[in-house]
Amino acid sequence: MLRVDHGVVTGTFSLDGQTFDVDNNIWVVGDDDECVVIDAPHDVEAILAVVGERQVRAIICTHAHDDHVRVAPGLRDRTGAPILLHPAEWPLWELTHGDGVWWNIDLADGARIEVGGSVLEVLHTPGHAPGAVCLHVPDLNCVFTGDTLFNGGPGATGRSFSDAGLIVESIREKLFALPDATVVHTGHGEDTTIEAERSRMG
Repeated sequence: MLRVDHGVVTGTFSLDGQTFDVDNNIWVVGDDDECVVIDAPHDVEAILAVVGERQVRAIICTHAHDDHVRVAPGLRDRTGAPILLHPAEWPLWELTHGDGVWWNIDLADGARIEVGGSVLEVLHTPGHAPGAVCLHVPDLNCVFTGDTLFNGGPGATGRSFSDAGLIVESIREKLFALPDATVVHTGHGEDTTIEAERSRMG
């Protein structure tokens, strides 16, 4: 049966010459046999502890800030799973990994990723980062929003490659089109719902 498994790992986020301590959510979606990992924050072993004995089919990156992709290549080495990232994230990916390391598969709006007999639907939601994506799982009535939408409103903007107007547009057009009861699993912090965040933003 398809399920969501969760962990939290601590590390740092660096951009524009500043570094912050952050706690990142680890999200793993799958059944007893296979799964996908959403983002690769800080610590390969912590992610693998959530995965367990399952086969990892993909490492799906919601965006390429270093606290979400830093250990993606190491996780790929351990699992053999491809890294999936929207191509507009190249400038941010390059800040962490340089020219010599690439992801494997480009994400695009409307793409469908199959795992455990179900599907994750890719929603391109630029604003926090140019290639930011969210992952809607209708069978679980949830969406994984990375740093696009939090419990409390839109993700941060004001740093390189971000756009405050665009993130609000993305949320209203893509995320607020989902059913009210959809559970929002965020990149940092607590869950919320589409209904709660729509009410908050007005």
